[in-house]
Amino acid sequence: MPISLYDAFVPSCQQVLGALNGLIDKGEAHVKEHGLSDVELIEAKLAEDMWNLPWHVRSCWVHSAYTIAQIPSGEFSPDFTELPQDWGAMRAMVADAQDSLSKVTTDQLEAIADTTVGFVLGGKRLMDFTGQDFLLSFNQPNFYFHATTFYDILRMKGVALGKRDFMGAVRAMG
Repeated sequence: MPISLYDAFVPSCQQVLGALNGLIDKGEAHVKEHGLSDVELIEAKLAEDMWNLPWHVRSCWVHSAYTIAQIPSGEFSPDFTELPQDWGAMRAMVADAQDSLSKVTTDQLEAIADTTVGFVLGGKRLMDFTGQDFLLSFNQPNFYFHATTFYDILRMKGVALGKRDFMGAVRAMG
C-alpha cells in the first residue's frame, strides 16, 4: 500500500511535537529543582552562532503547521516575528502547531503535492519545489533539526533526558 504525503509528514510531526512538550516540561522542572533562573536554560545555545530554545520551538511550528498553511499560496517565507519568551509561551506555540496539524486532511495534502512553492527569504525567491518535495526534503529535515537541537541544548545544560524523551509516543501496534 502506498504511503500518502499526509502519512509521511503529519503523524511524525505530531509525535515529535508531543515529545517537545515533554522536553519543555523537563526543562522547566530542571530549572526549579536546581534553583536556576529560567533565562539560564531559555537563552542557552549549542554554539554562539546558533539559536536559543525559543527559536527552535518557533522553527518547529514554522516547519510543520505554518508550512502547510503557506503552500497553497505558492510561496513560503519563514515567520519569526513572534518568539515565545517563556515556558508557557513555548507550550502554547507547540499546542497551536498540534491543533493546526489535527485539522489537516489526507485530501488537503494530496491536493497540494504538485503545487509549485517558492522559498522566499529576505524578499527573494531562492528555490522552487513541488509541495511534496518542499514538505519532505526541506521542511521535514528542518523540523527534525530544530527539535533535535532543542533536545541537545537541554542535555548540554544537564537536564536528565533519554532518547525516548525525544521520540515521544511511538505509533506501535496494539
